[in-house]
Parts: sequence; C-alpha cells; structure tokens
Amino acid sequence: MKTRICVLSTKKLNSNQKQFLLNAGFSVIEADFIKITFVPFQLKNIPTLLLFTSQNAVKSLMLNENIETLKQIPAVCVGSKTKQLLQENGFKVLEVQEYADDLAPIIQQKYQSEQITFFAGNLRRNVLPDAIKKANISFEEYTVYQNASNSIEIKTETDALLFFSPSGIQSYLQQNSIENQTCFCIGTTTAAALKGITNNIVIANKQTVENVIIQCINYYKK
Repeated sequence: MKTRICVLSTKKLNSNQKQFLLNAGFSVIEADFIKITFVPFQLKNIPTLLLFTSQNAVKSLMLNENIETLKQIPAVCVGSKTKQLLQENGFKVLEVQEYADDLAPIIQQKYQSEQITFFAGNLRRNVLPDAIKKANISFEEYTVYQNASNSIEIKTETDALLFFSPSGIQSYLQQNSIENQTCFCIGTTTAAALKGITNNIVIANKQTVENVIIQCINYYKK
C-alpha cells in the first residue's frame, strides 16, 4: 500500500478485531452508530421452539427471569455468531442459516407443528414472521431490544467504511456522506441499503465482523 488506509468501523470492535486492521497497516476509527437498549418482557406462553435473528436478542433473553426454563427449549437462528452465543449459554440449536430467506423455507417444511416464539429487535424484517404465518404455524413475537440511531460526525478523511446493518448506514448518513470510499458490508441486506448511494461495495462471505475485516484487508492488499 502506498498510503496509510483509514478505516471507519460503524460499530466498536473488540481488541482482537481492531488489531487485525492495525497489523495490516491501517489506521482505524471506530464508533457505535447504533445504540442498543434491551427491553424487559414477560412470556405469555411457553413455546416449543425459539427463533433468533441476532446476538442482541440472545443477550436480552439472558436477562429474562424465565431464562432457565427457556434454555430447555431448542432454537433455530440466523447467523453463525448467533448460534455460537446460544450454544455458549447452554441452548440447543437445531438449525442455522446465514440469511432469514434461507431459514424461512426450512421452518415451513420441518417445524409446522411447533409453537414458535420469535425474539427480535424493533427494526426486524418481515421475512420470517410472514413465512411462519403463511404456513399457519403457531407463532408469538416479542420485541426484546430497541435499535436507535447514534449518528456521529466524522471529520477525518476515510478510505473504507465498515457497515453491519441497514440502520447503521442510515445513522452514518445523517451526518456524513459516502463519496469515493469503499463500503464493506456484513451481508446482502446491509449492502442493499446502499443502493443508489454507491457502487463501491464489498460483501462479506460470512455474516461476521471478522469476515468484514478480512474482506477489507484483502481488498487493499491486492
């Protein structure tokens, strides 16, 4: 690399993740452009299958008074990191897919007789609820965390932008612009939020922060 690449991560990285970028010779700016607030909730019914699409939903569930009961119920989820967090906390995971669109038909085909409870954020997509209702599967949903904008003006000139959600992109754009930077996105849903804004997009092979970082490093090491 001829010049020092400046990378902006729109969420704070852990020390190992940040070190990957520093070791590659990048300068790193990081800030949480999204504020997550966990929402207390009370279960109306005990389900036979739990559904998660994010790690934040799992973290919120861990604070619930019924957590020990819930740990006895199998789960299906979106994202390898969500699966990992569930397993680390004692849950049995029956299915995992990287995208909700891929998990939806599996639920429709294999779990028609289940009573499913979906733990989600306030900005969740309709893919899974619509698919479950279409299959006439028993279904309840709880909003267990709130996702709010925490926009920050970045005055330093950046070369690469790391995005991890559509809402993170919206928050970034409230006080900043995307010009010639290359945008590295955690998945296709996040990348879709950049439609009409930029074509300089690289999508991670896996929906993990680490893979977004790897894509960024590989892009500039070419």
